[in-house]
Parts: sequence; structure tokens; C-alpha cells
Amino acid sequence: MKQGKEQRLEDEADPTGMTHREFSIGCEFTSGSGTRWRCTDIGTRVIVAICLEPHEIVSVQIGEGGERLEERSISDDPSWFNGPPYAVVEHVFDEYDIQGCTPLPRAI
Repeated sequence: MKQGKEQRLEDEADPTGMTHREFSIGCEFTSGSGTRWRCTDIGTRVIVAICLEPHEIVSVQIGEGGERLEERSISDDPSWFNGPPYAVVEHVFDEYDIQGCTPLPRAI
């Protein structure tokens, strides 16, 4: 169950969807699944955003015998969202994806 600021942001979100002109670089929104995003670029018909949810980190090393060793962890370190360039992948939202987005109130 979500608590505090995160729950208040979801409760205050406008469930009417968004249009292309409502986006600005740095604005935060949710997609239809409830995932939180931040807009990083605006194109003619698309917007680009980074996911603000915790991310899986995979560290790969080569062992002494040449075997591949993977170590996986989850991080919610906010420094991953500093950019550009960003340490997390940017995703493209087209005109159909945009209609399923909900704006979040600006943080004060």
C-alpha cells in the first residue's frame, strides 16, 4: 500500500488523459498502468520520458575460468534520473500512448 506523498500525488492526478500540448520538459505523469514518468524531450508528434520507478541493475563480470557472472539488484537512487544523458533508458510515447497518460501535480 502506498503512503504519504506518493499516495497524495496519485489521489490528485487528473484521470482525463493528456494531449501533446500539455507536456513540458520535466513534467511528471503516469501511464495507464500507474507507472510514474518524467518528460525529457518533446517531438512534433511524440514525447520522450524516463521511468521514475525503481530500476534493476545488472553488473556483469568475467570469472577466472571465463564464465560470465551476473549480480542483480534494485535501485531507487535518484541520481539515475539526472541528465541528459540519463543513466536510465528513455522511452518514446506516440500520440496513442499520450492519450493514456495522466498528469501529476507539480512538486513544490
